[in-house]
Amino acid sequence: MIEIGSAAIAEIKRIQSNKLISGSNIRLSVKSGGCCGLFYKLELEEPKSAQRENTSLETKSDRTIELAGIIFKVDEESWKYIEHLKLDYSEDLMGGGFRFSNSQIKQNCGCGVSFAPL
Repeated sequence: MIEIGSAAIAEIKRIQSNKLISGSNIRLSVKSGGCCGLFYKLELEEPKSAQRENTSLETKSDRTIELAGIIFKVDEESWKYIEHLKLDYSEDLMGGGFRFSNSQIKQNCGCGVSFAPL
């Protein structure tokens, strides 16, 4: 399933607390784009009670995963690319960012943002 590093846990919780949205979820999805065709995307999602009508990203086919007290929502299309995913966060001279790695993908692009599925 998904493996999440301690730095990623800390950063997600920091973002959630800075946005002051209690009970927020993290939307984890795979979108088209980048050098190799697909990329992972994380979005902070307000709880249903705080969402305005027709602004929810949630669908009936979403799957919910809870890791380290963080609730992730994953749509059905993205689910197949989530298995074996390792999510972490790191900072370097260029800034900080989430790092996604998955042993079940065919190739990563040179910049490490997008990937090609098997």
